[in-house]
Amino acid sequence: MIMNIPFVGFPKISRYSRDVIITEKIDGTNAQIYIPGPVDDGYGKVFAGSRTRWITPEQDNHGFAKWVMEHEDDLNQLGPGNHFGEWWGSGIQRGYGLVKGEKRFSLFNVHRWGAGGKDEAMRPGCCDVVPVLWQGNMDRLWAMIVGVMKNLEEFGSVASPGFMKPEGIVIYHTAGNVLFKKTLEKDDQPKGQNAG
Repeated sequence: MIMNIPFVGFPKISRYSRDVIITEKIDGTNAQIYIPGPVDDGYGKVFAGSRTRWITPEQDNHGFAKWVMEHEDDLNQLGPGNHFGEWWGSGIQRGYGLVKGEKRFSLFNVHRWGAGGKDEAMRPGCCDVVPVLWQGNMDRLWAMIVGVMKNLEEFGSVASPGFMKPEGIVIYHTAGNVLFKKTLEKDDQPKGQNAG
């Protein structure tokens, strides 16, 4: 009988001509903070994760779990849920010219935590937000990408002023809830492939 076959519907197609946000792509390591809600196990604790696993100070990723534990009280201001960002600075990827030992955590969700964001005032002081380089309608996107990339190449990082080798940008299409990245170097090659 056909009713026993699981139905899979075709997803809604997002409108192209909607807002797009371009942020600086920071070359560090992907990180997340998880804060359980009142009904979850571990309520009141703060957990650290990388892109692929939970981490602890004993099995850390560039000191991120240790930093999370040291800032647990402040980080609880983020509220329940997963909070994704980039852990970057001295000793991680490009380093961005930060002094030895200096590292930063920059949240990705600029709508929530960035300037004018709905929870900007509640963002803990220990957290930054990835810099917004441009926001506007998708119809103007290509011209803006060219300009933003040229500015990064010419003037350097916005996240770390004076650092002249920024990685690139992230483009977020708000209606489609999809992210794209564009890098200044080797953008036409899969990650890890040599220019050879």
